[in-house]
Amino acid sequence: MSYSFSYSILIFFIIHHLLQISSFLSAAQTISSFSIQNSPWKPTLNITLVSPNSSFAAGFHPLTPSSKLYVFSVWYANISDHALVWSTKWDVPVQQTGSLTITSKGVLQLTNGSSSGPNPWPGAPPPPVGNNSTRLILRDDGKLVFGPWDSFQHPTDTILPTQSMNNTILTSRNGKFQFTGSKNLVYNTSDSYWTSANGFLSLGIDGRIAQAGADPLLTSDFGQNLTRRLVLSNDGNLRVFSFDQKNEEWVTVWLAVVVICQIHGLCGPGYICYSDGSTLSNYECVCPPGFRRSSTSNSCENEIPIIDTASNKFLRLDYVDYLDGSNQTDLQVHSFDHCQSNCLSNPKCLGFGFKFDGSGYCVHHLNRLLNGYWNPGTGSAFYLRVDKSETEPTNFTGMSEVLVTTCPVRISLPNPPEDSNETARNIIIIVILFTAEIASGVLLFRAFLKRYVKYRDMAQALGLGLLPTAGPRRFTLSEIKAATMNFSDDNVIGKGGFSDVYIGKLQDGRPVAVKCLKNVSGGDAEFWAEVTIIARMHHLNLVRLWGFCNEKGRRVLVYEHVPNGSLDRYLFRPSRIPGSNDEENNDDIGSVELQQKPVLDWNIRYRIAIGVARAIAYLHEECLEWVLHCDIKPENILLGDDFCPKVADFGLSKLRKKEQIVTMSRIRGTRGYLAPEWVNKETITSKVDVYSFGMVLLEIVSGVRNNSVQLTDMPSEEWYFPRWAFNMAIEEKRMDMILDRQIKHAYDDRVHFKLVDRMVKTAMWCVQEKPEMRPSMGKVAKMLEGTIEIIEPPKPTIFWM
Repeated sequence: MSYSFSYSILIFFIIHHLLQISSFLSAAQTISSFSIQNSPWKPTLNITLVSPNSSFAAGFHPLTPSSKLYVFSVWYANISDHALVWSTKWDVPVQQTGSLTITSKGVLQLTNGSSSGPNPWPGAPPPPVGNNSTRLILRDDGKLVFGPWDSFQHPTDTILPTQSMNNTILTSRNGKFQFTGSKNLVYNTSDSYWTSANGFLSLGIDGRIAQAGADPLLTSDFGQNLTRRLVLSNDGNLRVFSFDQKNEEWVTVWLAVVVICQIHGLCGPGYICYSDGSTLSNYECVCPPGFRRSSTSNSCENEIPIIDTASNKFLRLDYVDYLDGSNQTDLQVHSFDHCQSNCLSNPKCLGFGFKFDGSGYCVHHLNRLLNGYWNPGTGSAFYLRVDKSETEPTNFTGMSEVLVTTCPVRISLPNPPEDSNETARNIIIIVILFTAEIASGVLLFRAFLKRYVKYRDMAQALGLGLLPTAGPRRFTLSEIKAATMNFSDDNVIGKGGFSDVYIGKLQDGRPVAVKCLKNVSGGDAEFWAEVTIIARMHHLNLVRLWGFCNEKGRRVLVYEHVPNGSLDRYLFRPSRIPGSNDEENNDDIGSVELQQKPVLDWNIRYRIAIGVARAIAYLHEECLEWVLHCDIKPENILLGDDFCPKVADFGLSKLRKKEQIVTMSRIRGTRGYLAPEWVNKETITSKVDVYSFGMVLLEIVSGVRNNSVQLTDMPSEEWYFPRWAFNMAIEEKRMDMILDRQIKHAYDDRVHFKLVDRMVKTAMWCVQEKPEMRPSMGKVAKMLEGTIEIIEPPKPTIFWM
């Protein structure tokens, strides 16, 4: 009996102990520090080390949600997605049998079931402390500390606020990319594709990236104290994220490489990296025409192998370039034929890049094609070498192909019939048909007259309805209402004192911008004249007029829809410019509100400046009628799919012949872009548009409004934007002081100085106070193109509106 009772007690204690162990394993346990008493710490124990403020947590984190392999990591404990900020090596994971232990000699040891194997710690493992009472703790700033060792000394792919970045190395989780020396992004340990002029020091919670010996870089939400982290992503880009508490998501507020496809190693040899710009991280790797994906490697290979190098041809790929590094040869040539013939004569030459800007740019690519990408900002075309029998057409075409819009039409007449004896019968048939047509016309005209009162509004607009076939289409008011959902407020994309603009879709599916004019003076004849003149204006850099409507007192113009919106949305960002007030944004044809706009690089800005100058020169000097724009500003410069600029709102001011001198009784334009002639009541000529263009040119370079941001400590009554820009760029030779801070880090003296210098000096000539000192728009376009020499401009005098 006594034996049986003792046995029952023993069984009870064993079952109770097993239940305690099962409960310990199933329930998550948080600890404030890890000591030898907690050893060993296994992944299956579900233990989490938490910082005192509960902001960060540390523990074994699975490689994937369903994986049984782990890395020891630190993450945000109070954010749902548990973004990792530090971890041991991803290529040396820990199995379920592994553990974290503190030995009796004070060694913090991470094993995968055995003491041998590769080192799982980033950098050197924690050294022995010689004291088994030392604890592993997690501080409030996310730093993991064990004796003299801490995780901030050995970062992985993330930098936290207050963490020093001086000469640290970040490595992406896939191991392909590194951020070295706190200033260089490299692929495969040595292939550099982005470099900061100054080394990074630290990231602030207000969005300030401190730099050594230079002004800090500022994120797009600078000034707000938010949860932030700087991460080297698996796509090789360096980004700063801030956490949006309202939407509970991480938002990109700064990134190093704006054009994602310029990062090396994203695609294999021969591939072309393509991004449509819809996001800052999406891209696609495609093979060029005449090539296919290799079945044996991650590369593109010729569909028709090149055997005889003498029988080759080149396929033109617009806006494509390859960044081969040591496998490319830069040449200075006099013509395209010279560049092409040199490549043909070299069997190792796989293709060449060429620019049609007169610079003599010619680059031969030898043996291999690496880091190919498509971007309109390249300003060059790549000519790919293929076999002469290759028939696949190129699918990378630019504006040169768009301009080819005419199709040959062959018209042939039938042979005349042989003579016939039935001439009399044919004459009778013709007379009968002619008589029937006359009778039908009389009847239709009589029916029209009877319904004249009912269709009076249409009769009043009859003159407008008789436009020639080459003119714009005349839309009915019902068609306009159907296209804009009865002028719905949801379709409004611009409002102003002169017009309201709606986005719409025609019955054939084409998107259009519908401008409803308000307070328009003059009768139908004047409106006819304006529509006719606008319809005659055809230029690549002018918004195309497709049609109009003039019914029931409503005067409407239907333009092509320009999808990327107006230039001001890309230059002036309210989150970056304190006190920015974009009240001048009226009559914005085709603009679409986007939450995130890509930053325009220097090459694209230079192309925009040249395109706008050519369009205004066309209005001044090449039209049959002399047209003054009178309201040139960034809001009236729209950007197409490939950032081709298009000038809007032209032709709506009064028109005069070229021989006439124009005098207007009231000011037309926008404050900040008005020439002195408007205020001084002097004779108005085409030079008023030259002055406005000069102001826009300075804003393209600086990225700030000429009348809303004061860039120095100068008193406001002495501030004048062109004079300040002249002092910085020309007198003091400090060109970097006027550059747009969004892309100031991408400015390279050797590559961009000539472009920016031409833009600034041309702008200084345009904003001279006296009209006779300003060049014509035709000469302005040539100054920007570099076809004529720009002499040193005089200093602009102060002018206030």
